[in-house]
Amino acid sequence: MEIITGVERRRQWRDDEKLRILAELNQPGVKFSEVARRHDISRGLLWQWRDAQRRGRLVAEAPGFLPVQVVSDLAASAPAGASGAPLPACAPAVEDEPDDRIEIVLPDGTAVRVAATISATTLRRVLAVLRT
Repeated sequence: MEIITGVERRRQWRDDEKLRILAELNQPGVKFSEVARRHDISRGLLWQWRDAQRRGRLVAEAPGFLPVQVVSDLAASAPAGASGAPLPACAPAVEDEPDDRIEIVLPDGTAVRVAATISATTLRRVLAVLRT
């Protein structure tokens, strides 16, 4: 039994706690209602957290800035991938035409090239898929 004195307030869940609870749902044989009951939260809240996780709004690490290096020739300065082999370079841009693509090279060597006009939501979804 829980006795609450004073004004009842909503609990504030940290992202790492939410992710830890959501990870329990991935265990074989675990029921949604059991996890909700164990942590004394509603199933609806679990569904909201799961939806936020799937949409990339609830992630394990906080977004941050990474160093950026602008180079004129990708083939000459292509970083080595995880296997030590150089990453494939994209075709060089014609001098008269500006290149409106953004290239993102992840630590494992995966390269993602997208148009500069891509929406933040779409880019977040693409990166979320690559992290899994």
